[in-house]
Amino acid sequence: MNPLQSEIGRLKREKNAVILGHNYQRKEVQEISDFLGDSYGLSVQASNTESDVIVFCGVDFMAESAKILSPRKTVLLPNKKSICPMAAMAEVEPLRALKAKNPGVPVVSYVNTSAAVKGETDICCTSANAVKIVKSLPDKKIIFVPDTNLGLYVKRYVKDKEIILWPGYCPTHVNIRVEDLRSLRQEHPDAEVLVHPECTPEVIDFADFAYSTEGIIRHVVSSPKNEFIIGTETNMIHRLRRDAPGKKFYGVDVATCPNMREITLEDVRDSLLKMQYVIELSDEAIAKAKAPLERMIAAGRQD
Repeated sequence: MNPLQSEIGRLKREKNAVILGHNYQRKEVQEISDFLGDSYGLSVQASNTESDVIVFCGVDFMAESAKILSPRKTVLLPNKKSICPMAAMAEVEPLRALKAKNPGVPVVSYVNTSAAVKGETDICCTSANAVKIVKSLPDKKIIFVPDTNLGLYVKRYVKDKEIILWPGYCPTHVNIRVEDLRSLRQEHPDAEVLVHPECTPEVIDFADFAYSTEGIIRHVVSSPKNEFIIGTETNMIHRLRRDAPGKKFYGVDVATCPNMREITLEDVRDSLLKMQYVIELSDEAIAKAKAPLERMIAAGRQD
């Protein structure tokens, strides 16, 4: 353990803090996280933590979700530049206008949305349970916000509903092309191709499987295969190597999220030392956004 890691550990104990790290974080940040996971798993951890302080090593909407689910906790985002571009593509007023055009139609919002947008939502979802949640709704028409590609993925499995899609996307996942995966498969013909549902439909068609990040991990661990082409943010490979030692992973070079990579060990240390970049949400915003998040958690995973 290096001196910076030791200092983080000391500050964490002093502040009674827990560090939650997303699977797309830098290797060194993953290593000092108390819990690693995808958006669903980290939401569960945030709702159950007994720590006074949550240091959220992810992007802004994740830290907001932690505050919504644990409003009496202090939630810190170590770097203010760690902002999700997809979440920024969904805004409250345009969503309200869409709802006005479709009265009574429920809104399913991907957890990758702001607290304000969640406040306009009936139920949230993650890539791990989006299909399950949409299937569970009795309505024949829904509004799905903000990721078009995840919405198109849901449509593959939900044929009896009209799904109104929002024009949002993940810049990192749309960078992954079939050509990239085909080239890797030619180099590694025995490897399975695993991709994230935020990828484009043609990439999902090419892949062997599409899963959330935790779904990818579970598949890799249980698979008899030893080689995998990973079609999601390349920092995910650090987590896979930890959970499936001895297996081989090949990433797509263009699949890098600069926003997820903003957080460094120095940022985590400074956030605890100075108690800086506190997530602040009004009581009203928390009250409106909490119910759809809790419904998401109650629905559980699918993949």
